[in-house]
Amino acid sequence: MELTWQFQLRITVSPELANDLRTDPEGASHAALRNVLSKHNATLKCQFDAFADYVSEAEKQGPENYPLYQWTRQTIENPEKKAKYLQSFTVYVDGNEIYGKEIANVMEAELQALADDNGIKSVARFDTNPANNPQPPKR
Repeated sequence: MELTWQFQLRITVSPELANDLRTDPEGASHAALRNVLSKHNATLKCQFDAFADYVSEAEKQGPENYPLYQWTRQTIENPEKKAKYLQSFTVYVDGNEIYGKEIANVMEAELQALADDNGIKSVARFDTNPANNPQPPKR
């Protein structure tokens, strides 16, 4: 049986566009981006906000059940990393943070075409293959 990896796209944007996208994850302030997102039933989530949500949930439920709690908390408290992650956005498709290769391929090409256009700096692609991703730190 062949393993099928799932994918995630992220975009890095200018600080100005990041401020707009944090309040409007459907991208109304950037028409071309909004069109790509709408076409694929996609939205954006700021990486910093996702990290802050994870830390908040861990603190409510008990951080011992959240293996990335300490790393994530240190990340959002570090001013340099905070600035970086405030400009990084995960693309969610149909409400999911990972999705199939076909949709990832199409969206990646469409988003790449927008890079360097009105604040979109770069597009990155990640997969669920553990060999390609850092593993949680040892406690």
